[in-house]
Amino acid sequence: MKLLFSIILCAFTCSVSLAQTYSLDHYLETAKNNSPLLKDLRNQVALNQMDSLRLRAGLKPQINLNSGGLYAPTIDGYGYAGAITNEHTFNALMGVNQAIVGKNNINAQVEALNLISQSVGNASKISEQDLKKAITAQYITAFGSLQQFKFNREVIELLTKEEELLKKLTRSNVYRQSDYLTFLVTLKQQQLQLLQSRLQYKNDYTTLNYLTGIADTTLIELQEPNIQQAMLPDAGNSIFFRQYKIDSLKLINSHQLIDFSYKPKVSLLADGGYNSDFMGQAYKNFGVSAGFTFTMPIYDGGQRKMQYRKLFLQEETRQSYKAFFNVQYRQQIAQIRQQISENENLLVQIDEQIKYTESLIKVDTQLLQTGDLRIADLILAVNNYLTIKNLRTTTTINKLQLINQLNYWNR
Repeated sequence: MKLLFSIILCAFTCSVSLAQTYSLDHYLETAKNNSPLLKDLRNQVALNQMDSLRLRAGLKPQINLNSGGLYAPTIDGYGYAGAITNEHTFNALMGVNQAIVGKNNINAQVEALNLISQSVGNASKISEQDLKKAITAQYITAFGSLQQFKFNREVIELLTKEEELLKKLTRSNVYRQSDYLTFLVTLKQQQLQLLQSRLQYKNDYTTLNYLTGIADTTLIELQEPNIQQAMLPDAGNSIFFRQYKIDSLKLINSHQLIDFSYKPKVSLLADGGYNSDFMGQAYKNFGVSAGFTFTMPIYDGGQRKMQYRKLFLQEETRQSYKAFFNVQYRQQIAQIRQQISENENLLVQIDEQIKYTESLIKVDTQLLQTGDLRIADLILAVNNYLTIKNLRTTTTINKLQLINQLNYWNR
């Protein structure tokens, strides 16, 4: 009776603590909201957009107000040469500077920042997929532990009923005391297994909260994950191949920027205000001035060709990485799909075996009531049932994990 009470108390405690439920979507959404990496990448995209605006603003006329003064006294003929210093000067000028930049050059510079934003944005999507995969994998693991716990609890309920019947039959001398004790040992082992499975679920669930960024140690029940195989996009449209496209565009853009850096540069400048050395009629020293600067690269020691060579080598590297990743990608997809199919076939066979073991236990239960069953046979049937059910749980979890790995590539 004491054993039965402890089992019921344990099951009741576990049931109460697992009353609330959460779904996989809840953890995925919470993880995305809590992820500092995703927030960082989103902010980087926003910063690049601001840099693009800053670039365009820098190409507009730049207006500055400048002022300066100088006084260099001469005492008894000692002091700076007046012809150099003008002894005392003062200026207050408003200057305008406008760089003359071609439209194509501007577009190339803006495109460089835009490609950086695209690269960061694509990295953000890949990071989101990484996070989703990790959270889903841990959720599946925790859910598998929960299923194992529930199954152990069901087995204990079954064995408890058998124990009550066996106790009555033992008192009626239908079975020996040693048979009852042997069965009791099995029941005790399953009770310990129940506690162990609950501890395992608690550890896996705590890890799920840790990865998600949830500071909560309350143990709740997880809903069954609704994970289906997703349709994979064409490799050319996948975010995992998009980065190679962006890198290619970056190299083309870098080539354009090199070309523009060797084109002539012209800047216009103008100023107006007061500029005087106070040597004559200072009140007349208000005026304006205008000018320009012109620069044309002639010879740089062959640096331009060196930069082109660097871009060529980077393109070779990009193509090598892309080709290798393409082989790995297709091989991994094919392998995962094959493993999923094998797991599905195995589950069909396991379900058939479960029917046989359940039928055997029902027959053994009937034989136990009449005293025509050996306890060793009942224990063997229960152990076989435990083994095949554990195998089904493990196989189901493996299948879900494989689908999660396959769905990682669905974006």
